[in-house]
Amino acid sequence: MYLVIAGTNRKQSATLKIAQHYHEELQKRDEDSCLFALEDLPLDFFFPQMYDQTNEALRNIQENWVIPADKFIFVFPEYNGSFPGVLKAFIDACDVERAFHHKKAALVGISAGRGGNLRGMDHLTGVLHHLKVSVVPDPLPISSIFKLFDDAGTLVNDEARQRICQQIDAFQTF
Repeated sequence: MYLVIAGTNRKQSATLKIAQHYHEELQKRDEDSCLFALEDLPLDFFFPQMYDQTNEALRNIQENWVIPADKFIFVFPEYNGSFPGVLKAFIDACDVERAFHHKKAALVGISAGRGGNLRGMDHLTGVLHHLKVSVVPDPLPISSIFKLFDDAGTLVNDEARQRICQQIDAFQTF
């Protein structure tokens, strides 16, 4: 199963729109996939006992979505030259061995500027390698994110749509 993770807890983000597009593309290809947006994390998820796996909502997210996944697509924005802290906190709160060891991931960096969060993708790659996750060697930087959607929030930029499909093609055989 693929798990597409919208890696910010910002409500109604461009990150979520791109993650939804990935999820829809996977469904068109008859791939078993789920979408999880960090904006749906329980409000009390970040607390000292999160490492003890005592939060029932967080435990359910892990058991139903994260642990069953074989492949992850992390879609995440650039926050202060890296990836969002909430994404790192989410990873840290998981049962790392069961959730991530020996699985695969593709990375999609989002930015309003021109870099497409290249630095953040590099940072997350290091974290994932430490967790024994194989990262597809073709991360996708998506720049000028707010210019890629129409007024209804639909991804209309043909180049971005094509690059997303190419990344999915490569990830399916990875």
